[in-house]
Amino acid sequence: MRHYAELFESVNAGKRSVVLDLKDSGDRARALVLAAEADVVVEGFRPGVMERLGLDEPAVRAVNSKVIYCSISGYGQNGALSRAPGHDINYQAWAGSLAPEGGGATMPPLPVADLASGMTAAFGICAALLGRDAGGEGTYLDISMTDVMSTWTGSISATSESRSTPVPGYGLFTTLDGGQLALGVLNEQHFWSALCLELGLAEHADIPFAERTIRGTELNNAVAASVAGRERDEVVAALLKAGVPVAPVLDRRSMVAATPFPPFPIRLPMGPPLADAPTLDQHRGQAFRR
Repeated sequence: MRHYAELFESVNAGKRSVVLDLKDSGDRARALVLAAEADVVVEGFRPGVMERLGLDEPAVRAVNSKVIYCSISGYGQNGALSRAPGHDINYQAWAGSLAPEGGGATMPPLPVADLASGMTAAFGICAALLGRDAGGEGTYLDISMTDVMSTWTGSISATSESRSTPVPGYGLFTTLDGGQLALGVLNEQHFWSALCLELGLAEHADIPFAERTIRGTELNNAVAASVAGRERDEVVAALLKAGVPVAPVLDRRSMVAATPFPPFPIRLPMGPPLADAPTLDQHRGQAFRR
């Protein structure tokens, strides 16, 4: 992952690095020493690998009965696909997220299955730690990347199954200069009214949501025509000022230029900034808790 420098830095800031050859008996013993001190052990191998290496959940629990042991894999620890190889695009394909409405799929811009499963695992680990600290025991978590994406994709399409017309004011719209903006107006009347007044569609401002859903195509076309006559940044600024949920559609380069996002997505009220991602094996020989 170090070859993908930007992503690597963003998800490994503040961590420490020790390289261990888990096929070497000495390094495997060192891994168990570290695991004995740990609150959580996370592994991302295919099912069966940690057992062959002697570092699976029973082996770790033998030296640390209170540990939270979390396995993240493509297809889960059991089932017909559990031993199949895969990467992010495979998990998204199985989960239906590459072409949720059918038809041709497109390459995903982000490794969403990888990132979503990591975040899902973090929530599960936090819940397990709270349960343990409230008097429970250590536990085992089995996180399937495909399962995570399946729950995000959903079994029923909100666009093709639940409604036959679009929700006016919700979606992507092209501007005069060839840019795009994203509008997020749903059922809220005040958002819809503000949108209409700013776009010169005052005659539609008082239409209630139920009627808007029936007249979705007509009203969405009116919104699109108005947006198409204005420059992206100008109309985004005007809509934001009017209190409309809107955002410019940015690429990675323009996103960085527009907004200084933090390198770590959780903003903490105090404490020093996170250190850079560690160099390979930077912390060899150090104790787990420094």
